[in-house]
Amino acid sequence: GAINGIKVGLMGPLAGVGDPIFWGTVRPVFAALGAGIAMSGSLLGPLLFFILFNLVRLATRYYGVAYGYRKGVDIVKDMGGGFLQKLTEGASILGLFVMGALVNKWTHVNIPLVVSTITGQDGQTRVTTVQTILDQLMPGLVPLLLTFACMWLLRKKVNPLWIIVGFFVIGIAGYSVGLLGQ
Repeated sequence: GAINGIKVGLMGPLAGVGDPIFWGTVRPVFAALGAGIAMSGSLLGPLLFFILFNLVRLATRYYGVAYGYRKGVDIVKDMGGGFLQKLTEGASILGLFVMGALVNKWTHVNIPLVVSTITGQDGQTRVTTVQTILDQLMPGLVPLLLTFACMWLLRKKVNPLWIIVGFFVIGIAGYSVGLLGQ
């Protein structure tokens, strides 16, 4: 009776804390680490992701159950102090920070359109492209804008598959007309 009621009553709030921490922070961080290693051709990347993620998940389960058993119903008081909300917010910020760093690291866009060609007094030719200008303004600006465009489209309820297909079409068409480079 009472134990079941407490258990059911805590399911929602604890899921609201656990989901952002595990699915929004821990998993993306370990996936990024594993993918970075896997991109160099190593099988260690996916194995490291699997081991680290499950190690953290199982340790949290074990110590969470032990903590709950030790505290008993007093655990409800611990959760009411706003600590869980701050923990969730901090984990979400960390997850967003990691995703932002990954966008800059893994997304490359090259716009090789020539703006000017200048031959200096030393005889060397200096070519200025749109990409060099954008990199001088802010390195990684185009990937950042593409990320914001994706977020905007997702908020407008556009199917993610159509966004991916759209990027493929834009990439292939842009490369074939010379707007995008390798």
